[in-house]
Formats: sequence, C-alpha cells, structure tokens
Amino acid sequence: MAATLHRLRSWLGALVVAILLPLAGFSVATAAPAPPSADGEVGTQIVGGTRASTSTYPWVVYLATSSGFQYCGGTLVAANKVVTAAHCTVGDSASAVRVVAGRDDKNSTAGVVARVTKIWIHPSYVDATQGNDVSVLTLDRNLTQATLPIATSSDTGLYAAGTSSTILGWGTTSSGGSASRYLLKATVPLTSNATCSSAYGSDFKAAHMVCAAYPQGGTDTCQGDSGGPLVAGGKLIGITSWGEGCALAGYPGVYTRVSNFATLITQQINS
Repeated sequence: MAATLHRLRSWLGALVVAILLPLAGFSVATAAPAPPSADGEVGTQIVGGTRASTSTYPWVVYLATSSGFQYCGGTLVAANKVVTAAHCTVGDSASAVRVVAGRDDKNSTAGVVARVTKIWIHPSYVDATQGNDVSVLTLDRNLTQATLPIATSSDTGLYAAGTSSTILGWGTTSSGGSASRYLLKATVPLTSNATCSSAYGSDFKAAHMVCAAYPQGGTDTCQGDSGGPLVAGGKLIGITSWGEGCALAGYPGVYTRVSNFATLITQQINS
C-alpha cells in the first residue's frame, strides 16, 4: 500500500493503514477505528446525518464478512451487480464476502444476504489516493430491490460545484468512533476541483475523483462507509473512497468519479 496519512473510509482499510504504516516508518494521523459497540448504540450522524431507510433507498447495501461484520457499503446497479470501492475488496476471495440488502438495522435479520461469486477490481488500482478505486461484485442471485443508474460521460452537469448530493452508510459517526447500528444519510454539496486540490494536493486526481463537503465541515462519510453511494440527480455519481479524518473543516470527503468508469462498470454489469 502506498504511504499516506489520509484515512480510507473502510474498517479494514483503516486497520491496514494503522498497522502497516508504522512498520514502514510513517506516523499515522488518526487511530484505527474501534469495533462496533456490543449494544449497537447509534449517534445522530454518518457524521452529521439522520436515520434513513432502505425502503426509500432500496439500492444501498452493505458488505459483510461471512460472520456478519459490516465493513463497507455498496450500491445495487443491476439485479445481481454491486458497485463498491476497490479498497474494500482488494485481496478478498469472493467466497468470503456477503452483500446484505434491505436491512436498515444491522442487528436485525431483515432483507436478504447474498453470496458473491465474482469480484472485479479495476486492473490499474493500487491505492485509493492513486485513483481507480472501483470494484464490481457479482452476486449468486438476482435481488428484487430497485437498482440505481450510474452516471455516464454525458452527466457532467451532475458534477458541478454546489450540486446537492446524498451520502449513505452504516459507518462510524465520528473519526475512529463506533459504527452505526442503523443506515444513516446526509446531504452535502459537491466542491470544486480547485477546492479539493487545495486540500489534498497531488493526491486529488480530478479525472478519477470528486469531493463533497461543507466548507466548515461537520457532515461527511467515515470509516465503514467506504464503497457506499454518493447520489445526485437520481444517479450514482460517486463511490465513498477516502479523506483526511472525517468531517474536518477544509478537508472534504473524496469519492470515485463514477462517470469516468462508466464504460468499464457497464461492461461488468453486462458480463
């Protein structure tokens, strides 16, 4: 993994950063996340958000281990295809991943748990800050939940600075904090490329990434939200990827720019 002080938005990614970077001689800016609390207590945020329901957002799903531990999010883009982040699936075998759909409360048995038969990761993916942070999962069955269309090259207007977008996930409600028991949502405006470049320098690659946040911070995705959707105009425009901490002023969340990968994603949907 490339050396970076930026925090991935997945549980497993954050743990890898926390463990490997000190061994490589780098300091880690933030602590590894604590596991979810046993009683499943929930804060009021993704960071800065509110409760949401899969009845309203039927295409939002989460990735879990075979033992049921939720570690990333995803978006159902076809009956048996889920788009998520490459850093959520790199190194995983398909048999080890579960996709949970139609479940607001992680402690419940609602919805359906599907197995994964194939994991596609962008062939040029190395590290989230280098771009290409996109993965497509093939499920062992067709789900009945509604799917979400992906943004394409013709959807440039959806990426305009200031566009209101929706983020969703079951991740932590503060950087390094406890995971949410329930699906949460929040609204954030897209930032300009210049704003994101100012925050992250050469790690921000406009062709591959888009950022979203309020200038003052306070609302953001966080650990456990990786791979989940950034939605605008009724389409999947981004995939939760990485950022500096969570909800910090001046450091927007960074998302994979879906329109840039629409052709490859469509190929996987049709495969």
